[in-house]
Amino acid sequence: MFQVLTQNLEKLGYTVSCFNTAAEAAAYLDGAVDGQTVGFGGSVTLDQMGLYDTLGKHNTVHWHQKIADKAEGLEARRKAGAAAVYFSSVNGIAETGEIINIDGTGNRVSSIFYGHEKVFFIVGNNKIAPDYEAALHRARNIAAPLNAQRLGMKTPCAEKADRCYDCKSPQRICRGLSVLWGKPMACAFEVVLIDEPLGY
Repeated sequence: MFQVLTQNLEKLGYTVSCFNTAAEAAAYLDGAVDGQTVGFGGSVTLDQMGLYDTLGKHNTVHWHQKIADKAEGLEARRKAGAAAVYFSSVNGIAETGEIINIDGTGNRVSSIFYGHEKVFFIVGNNKIAPDYEAALHRARNIAAPLNAQRLGMKTPCAEKADRCYDCKSPQRICRGLSVLWGKPMACAFEVVLIDEPLGY
């Protein structure tokens, strides 16, 4: 399971854990992170796995997606950015090892690069593409339109969630692109691969 991707990620410096189901991965993460400050990036995957409630029982978890008030949501993003441990999914990951994310606010892509003791990437099998070009295409033409639609944005891609129109809409959510060609040097990174489709 995920043999090629695992080998390539490990060569790039990542720790890799593989699971058959999201429930197995959630149980592992529940045991791996304890008594920490934890930040979450915007992610349907994390929500589907119930990690906010699970980890919140014995960690202090900051996640703007669980807060309706805009000012409090901004504060939650700030606290998430200062947490010891950070959780994110990915918009696309290549079997060759590149990890791709697109962001509107910038909180997620900035936290992916720097500021934490450890970063976890939680990845369902639907996020995996054969190479960098396919992973980038997936991020722009599958993940971003579906997220824009989920968030109720008035953008061309959100109407049908069919592809990127490279719009200039004020509500455009693809404002920044991050590509990790290898593990950043400043902290530990673990990629958790799950053999189920999760998120967009």
